[in-house]
Amino acid sequence: MYATARTARADSQRDEAHDARRDGDAQHDDCQYMRALERANEVRLARAELKRKVAAGSVNVAEVVLDCPWEAQSMAVSDLLTSQRRWGHTRCRKLLAQVPLTERKTLGSMTDRQRRTLAALLSGAGRGEAGPAPAPARPSEHAPARERALVTA
Repeated sequence: MYATARTARADSQRDEAHDARRDGDAQHDDCQYMRALERANEVRLARAELKRKVAAGSVNVAEVVLDCPWEAQSMAVSDLLTSQRRWGHTRCRKLLAQVPLTERKTLGSMTDRQRRTLAALLSGAGRGEAGPAPAPARPSEHAPARERALVTA
């Protein structure tokens, strides 16, 4: 009987110690979770402000691409480009095809060469010098033969 009481007491002490550790871990996890939420909210607010400035024209997108501020590190390139006025997904996709970059590429993961190339294209696109090149006129395969002959001649 003595051995059983001693093991029961040891089991009880072990359980209490385990519960105390678990409570401490839960508090630590809650604290870490709250810090992560605060950081995510901070980044979200900073990105929203950056997008507003880009839309207003007070911040140049090419400079953002070159400088890559902390709030834009994990931002997708397409999110930044489409925050400009008159920039939709199609225009963004056509421009990024020239670099080549995917729309989901983050600004922080771009190489220096990709940054410089994209910034040069954006600087030229703003002045009307560069940007997505128009597709050459090609006759449709469904167009009558006479129209196709006129276009190719």
